[in-house]
Amino acid sequence: MKKTLTILGFLVAFPAGVAQAGRDCHVPMADWHPRDAVARLALEKGWTVRRIKIDDGCYEIKGRDAAGRQIEVTVDPATLEVIELEYEDGDHASHRQKGPDED
Repeated sequence: MKKTLTILGFLVAFPAGVAQAGRDCHVPMADWHPRDAVARLALEKGWTVRRIKIDDGCYEIKGRDAAGRQIEVTVDPATLEVIELEYEDGDHASHRQKGPDED
């Protein structure tokens, strides 16, 4: 019985781990654009950058958009494509916009 519960626990947890792995960027460091390029991308989009960091192999920008909303943007380090953009509206409701290749 104990073995069955262990196996069932693994099977339940495994799909969640696979779903999370799809958000990571798997790009060799040699193919990355420099951090300055990410800052220029943000400037071109009218974003005010508070912080640029690396998270799960992607660039992550935290700051504000042109409307003053707090944003968190995930950027592919090789293409500088926006993978995900999350922001809060005036009611503090959180919104998520997926990149072009996500459903």
